[in-house]
Amino acid sequence: MPRLHTLKDNSVENRVFVRRIIAAFFIVLFLTIGLGIRLVYLQIVGHEHYATLAKENSVKIQPLVPTRGMIYDRNGKILAENTQSFSLELIPEQISDLDDTLARLQQLLNIPNEKIEQFQKQRKRQKRFISTPLLLSMTDEEIAKFAVQRPYFTGVDIQSRLVRHYPYTDLAAHVVGYVSRINEAEMKTLPISEYRGSSHVGKLGIESFYETQLHGKTGYAEMETNVQSRAINTFNVVPPIAGANLYLTLDIDLQKTAYDALEGYNGAVVALDVKTGGVLVFSSRPGFDPNPFVVGIDYDSYQALQSSENQPLYNRALRGLYPPGSTMKPFVALAGLEYNAISFEQKHYCPGFYQLPNTPHKYRDWKHGGHGAVDMSEAITESCDVYFYSLASVLGIDNMHHFLQQFGFGEKTGIDLVGEKTGLLPSREWKKEKKNALWYPGETLITGIGQGYLQVTPIQLARATATLANGGKVVTPFLVDKIVTATETQTNAKINTPVIPLKASNIQHITDAMVKVVHDAHGTAKNIGKHITYHIAGKTGTAQVFNIKQEAKYNENAIDFKLRDHALFIAFAPAENPKIAVAVVVENGGHGGSVAAPIAGKVIEQYLESLEKPND
Repeated sequence: MPRLHTLKDNSVENRVFVRRIIAAFFIVLFLTIGLGIRLVYLQIVGHEHYATLAKENSVKIQPLVPTRGMIYDRNGKILAENTQSFSLELIPEQISDLDDTLARLQQLLNIPNEKIEQFQKQRKRQKRFISTPLLLSMTDEEIAKFAVQRPYFTGVDIQSRLVRHYPYTDLAAHVVGYVSRINEAEMKTLPISEYRGSSHVGKLGIESFYETQLHGKTGYAEMETNVQSRAINTFNVVPPIAGANLYLTLDIDLQKTAYDALEGYNGAVVALDVKTGGVLVFSSRPGFDPNPFVVGIDYDSYQALQSSENQPLYNRALRGLYPPGSTMKPFVALAGLEYNAISFEQKHYCPGFYQLPNTPHKYRDWKHGGHGAVDMSEAITESCDVYFYSLASVLGIDNMHHFLQQFGFGEKTGIDLVGEKTGLLPSREWKKEKKNALWYPGETLITGIGQGYLQVTPIQLARATATLANGGKVVTPFLVDKIVTATETQTNAKINTPVIPLKASNIQHITDAMVKVVHDAHGTAKNIGKHITYHIAGKTGTAQVFNIKQEAKYNENAIDFKLRDHALFIAFAPAENPKIAVAVVVENGGHGGSVAAPIAGKVIEQYLESLEKPND
């Protein structure tokens, strides 16, 4: 078969070749022009920007964390300090199998799963060559166990760190608070420049309220690094400024006396310096140990605190809401005098109950047979309910609300702590707004003896007592007295507060009656008035936890402990020249005179004795 030959068309091939050459030329030309423009931009237009980036690639800013400020009581005793602690730390870059290493460490030292999880979260936010703590505040036993196995754990070692420590544990936990690891939500709100490198922040109490002062100012060091971001050289170091030391008005010895005196009960004790408002005692029982929160409390321990029926995490002194009971009677009596609703000598007959006109309901007195004819002094001394039912009816809720509001009831005191509650001072307007209901005369009566809707916090009650002792000068409670840095000592500014316009004679009448509560043979707190050489002006209170039916009798021994009445007591001393005001609330304590009053008596006695001792 003959072989076929394909004929070539040279002219067509030449034209295709030329077109390809031209296309290639323009592509090269276009790329060359683009490259030239880019070089011009990099060398001229963007020179400063890219030179800065290049410098940042070679220079890293290393934050230098400041030492947290200390917290002291009024006598210089340490309430919060920084202690040397040993931590188990890992450098992930030096560990070939991180998961295996963590598993072996967990088995060796019995490390909880949550601490492994915390470590994993933290190390993912850092460079692999940075040492990351796994276990803080190691015990001697843990250190010894690891030391034996140290050669088998490459990239793992024990480092020394400063860790926050609270030597008085539950005694001052609700005042001082605690620091704990910064969480993701806090990371978004805290200043990045100040908290870069910091791992802890104040969560509660003074630690939280004065976080800025305690934290200090973060320093930094400019470090020359290689392409792996390893430090080669350090220059231009700006040292950190340590946090300020805080000196509180709190007396920790007095705090211990109050806390110990509450043993067996839940409750709160607050004591104020009458003249300044400085907080001498701020005790809430039960408390809790804040130290585990610093290093990371385990799940089971935290759940135990959360689920406890005694609510140890609850700050009763700041947030506890209680009916004030008869501790409100001196203030209602003073309102009666100021509004000329009654005279000090005027008597009222108490048959053991009170009835509003044309109503069958009887508002009972605590004393079944009544007190007979009593004047204001006797009514306060013996805590006659019927007298104050009658006085409240004459005053009316509007006058009572306005007068009691001046003493700070129904509003925050302004103490330097986060989370204070306002309490509740009821009024016609409040009931209409909150309950869409009218105010009834019977509600006025029970408000007059500190029951009904009325609720106060212990710190409010202490402030009102101090205001009464001051003759109407309102004080603002505060805890931090001095803020001390390396360069200056700053006295915490006291807030100017109003003076309630009260007649001195009316104040004296109320004070005299409160003195009889403690020192008269018929006083409801007469047991604490023995064997003291000065006068205490006080008032007991018993607040119902639940309502009793009209004809039923209250039998303390026949009801559950949690349903028993709260016991309250307010006092200031010495009555002639007041220096300390105290408010005590004992949950389910039963009787203010037998349970709450002795606690206040111990606090007052110890404080006044300390004032007589010469300074060291």
